[in-house]
Amino acid sequence: MRTSGCLTLRQAADAAGGRVLGDGDVVFRRFAPVHDAGPNALALLADRRYARDLRDCRGCALLVSEELCDLEGGPADRVVVQDPHAALLVLVPLLYPEQEVDPGLHPAATVHDSASIPGSAAIGPNAVIAARVVLGEGVRVGANCVIERDASIGSGTVLFPNVTVYAGAVVGERVVVHAGTRIGVDGFGYVTEAGKHRKVPQVGGCVIEDDVEIGANCTIDRGSIGRTVIGTGSKLDNLVHIGHNVQIGARSILVAQVGVAGSTRTGEGVAMGGQAGLVGHLRIGAGARIGAQAGVIGDVAPGETVSGYPARDHRSYLKAMALLMRFPEVMRRVDRLERRVAERGDTR
Repeated sequence: MRTSGCLTLRQAADAAGGRVLGDGDVVFRRFAPVHDAGPNALALLADRRYARDLRDCRGCALLVSEELCDLEGGPADRVVVQDPHAALLVLVPLLYPEQEVDPGLHPAATVHDSASIPGSAAIGPNAVIAARVVLGEGVRVGANCVIERDASIGSGTVLFPNVTVYAGAVVGERVVVHAGTRIGVDGFGYVTEAGKHRKVPQVGGCVIEDDVEIGANCTIDRGSIGRTVIGTGSKLDNLVHIGHNVQIGARSILVAQVGVAGSTRTGEGVAMGGQAGLVGHLRIGAGARIGAQAGVIGDVAPGETVSGYPARDHRSYLKAMALLMRFPEVMRRVDRLERRVAERGDTR
């Protein structure tokens, strides 16, 4: 299907289950947003809000939904699909196939004699693999990664450079961990005695289940005496912090800078917007939605959507914000009324 780093519109339509408007032999070499598309780009239009950019679009063709395919302006040659974003899942790998990494151990890597490293694994420069570590088939360990003693990494997992996996942590199969992330870090637990903070030993586990993706510079604490668990298929954006003993349900999504304090548990399919913060020991029901920058201080029922600080039902929060925006005008009206009352009082 792929021909020397390019695709025709016809090839793209066939692969994505769509159709061509115009010339199916038009060739493109990359993808781009409508506003930033050059002559060799297939421009993406999936949302009507960006239709205003069509007039200045310089792409050679358009990848567009059925709903928007008849919009005027922009390239006349188009690949029309039901869902352009879903089509990208098929088309991007055709144009940008994943680079294969040759298995083997880089000469600058350090591997303990007791570690179990299959021949299909690829270990990058300056990686350190400690005693009794077990790697599955096809694991990729990037430059400068550190995997401490007794940790295990499942088959097909990729650790990008500078990832640290602490002692005893368990990472499942087909997990992707981006640069700078730390897995199994000591949780933040102290007891104050006589004015001094004494650290509670953090001796629990940290488990990343299969098919999880973790963004760059995340921190996932180990349990204090229990386990921290990131459920199967969950996706964590960059700069997410998961406290000790937290359990994130399967197929959940946590957007950038989310912080979840210790011992909170979530059900399956929970979504947390950017910079949401959850206090400890909460229960978040399956399918719950937590808005960006929400401050969650109480349990959230399954399927409920909350936002604001403190977080509350989303509709209630929007109504409260609407009233708050009216507050300055209300105060001006109160001031006027007070002046009128005062003036009438002076004339009596």
